[in-house]
Amino acid sequence: MNFLAHIYLSFDDKEITIGNFIADSIRGNKYKHLPPRVQSGIVLHRAIDTFTDAHPTVRKSTKRLHKNYGHYSGVIVDIFYDHFLAKNWERYSEVPLDEFVERFYDLLEEHYDILPEGIRKMMPFMIADNWILNYSKLDGIARVLNGINRRTKNKSKMNFAILDLEEHYDKFESEFLAFFEELVVFSRQKFMSL
Repeated sequence: MNFLAHIYLSFDDKEITIGNFIADSIRGNKYKHLPPRVQSGIVLHRAIDTFTDAHPTVRKSTKRLHKNYGHYSGVIVDIFYDHFLAKNWERYSEVPLDEFVERFYDLLEEHYDILPEGIRKMMPFMIADNWILNYSKLDGIARVLNGINRRTKNKSKMNFAILDLEEHYDKFESEFLAFFEELVVFSRQKFMSL
């Protein structure tokens, strides 16, 4: 899952949210200096990723992309699924998406001192261009895919994946909707055990 899903699956716990968000920037166990609930957020993030990567529905989505994008297929599906979470936000939250995202940006600023360097560098761009809110729009997803493709020095060809999303839109959406219900249950159980 990508940014929006990890933030949502932190169940409004501020420190868990920070850990869940920064987890991809932390290697191995290099997080033991962080506050305990932030550490728990990192553990939750990794559990979510493991559950997601092994899930047959997600594998169905990634398989559709594998021929063109190889090992980047999983990253692309994460982004697609965040689009469908944003698009279907009212199913999952009573807080409007724009308000939810603004609260998250405020939370990042409150915890700036513990954010990894890479997140600190990315943060101004993320907030200025409102990446997370823009996941709800296809042109927002196209921008994300273009940005990641540039970071891979055009090796991933992910900029073309927007065409796959448009071509198989209903299939990806129905797979997301089926999978996400299970992911919420799994994540809540994991959250409760932290």
